[in-house]
Amino acid sequence: MPAKIPITDNHMHIDPRARGLEAVKEFKNSGGTHIILVTKPSWSLGIAVKKPEDYLAVFDETVEIASKICDIGVSAFPVLGVHPAEISKLTEYMELAEARETMKKGLELAAGYVERGLAVGIKSGRPHYPVPADVWEASNEIMEHAFSLGKEQDCAVQLHTESVGEPELRDIAERAKKTGIKMYRVVKHYSPPLVKACEELGIFPGVISVKGAIEQAIEEGTRFMMETDYIDDPDRPGAVLGPKTIPKRTLKLMENYGEEPFWTIHKENPEKVYDIEIEL
Repeated sequence: MPAKIPITDNHMHIDPRARGLEAVKEFKNSGGTHIILVTKPSWSLGIAVKKPEDYLAVFDETVEIASKICDIGVSAFPVLGVHPAEISKLTEYMELAEARETMKKGLELAAGYVERGLAVGIKSGRPHYPVPADVWEASNEIMEHAFSLGKEQDCAVQLHTESVGEPELRDIAERAKKTGIKMYRVVKHYSPPLVKACEELGIFPGVISVKGAIEQAIEEGTRFMMETDYIDDPDRPGAVLGPKTIPKRTLKLMENYGEEPFWTIHKENPEKVYDIEIEL
């Protein structure tokens, strides 16, 4: 049954070595129409980064997959960047200062794709697990560099970070504000349903669509996007949430909430954040 409304997943990975386009077909057959397609970490592609240019292979693959997704009737918009956990991989074989510069230059290369119209945003953030103080400091510097690039390109910066409550969101917002990036371009991927807190700080949440989360989010408004963080990893099938989750959950929730809020969530919000057109 074709969708009556656009249904957008704000954070999916699609890997040709895993389910690849089969996962996209599943998304489409359940009513999904648009995907914000995020680069996978370099190591999951078997790339050991020695220099910033090594990230180009990761970016090129994501752009190529996006075009294949579009060919099967789902619109895909690439978000390219450097996964914050790369810092732990890189520091296994290079000094922290070199790792930091490698990641910053990798983000600059990603910004070049945005400039050329091949991507709609940059991915950055900071580790989601405990790290030594110097690594945390370097990670924040890398994330702030991503915000500066987002300001230059006037594009979204999607963040993968530690679990957040209001204090963490406030810290991220303060770091973003320093750079002058438009705050609605700062996207907290894997966000809890803290819609009001994010709105007050200016950050845009991509709410991870686990059971009950979207109902909670809607209680606080419609200023959020929905995402699965589907990772398309053959070793972890269905992680984090499967590709059918958002279409199925949206269609079910529409029975209670009607179509209206979901036009905002799936069309108006991503259009504003990523400066794209969401059309059926």
